[in-house]
Amino acid sequence: MKTPAAPQAHSPFWWFWERFTDFHTAVYKVSHGHIGGTAYGAPVVLIESVGRKSGKRRTHPLICQPDGDNLVVIASKGGVDKHPAWYLNLKANPETTAWWKGEKRSVRARDATDEERARLWPMMVEAYPQYEDYQRRTERQIPVVVLEPA
Repeated sequence: MKTPAAPQAHSPFWWFWERFTDFHTAVYKVSHGHIGGTAYGAPVVLIESVGRKSGKRRTHPLICQPDGDNLVVIASKGGVDKHPAWYLNLKANPETTAWWKGEKRSVRARDATDEERARLWPMMVEAYPQYEDYQRRTERQIPVVVLEPA
């Protein structure tokens, strides 16, 4: 059975999704991660990005797994054919802030090396199995992003 296509970048779905994530972010911050600290049974981190074009600071709730002192997230956007804006913004401005379990910390974002990816992708799929479906939906390799302490 073919994996259903994700709503593409121009779909109205993403406008509604952004409103939902704005609410999720606000609740997470107010509760210091006690509410909104998990999604689909997996831990959530809030990551800030600065728009490479707009210069606006935005916060994104993302499924996350710790890897030693690092945090790991996936730039899937549900398997659409374009990378999520937050990922492109972190590529342009990798020094940022993350809220992990209610604690604010400075981090530097980078793509996982091939060796790291081989280890981290299965770890992230175990945390959130949908990532495999997302990868099947798109021809792009979905990035694995490592957030290192800055």
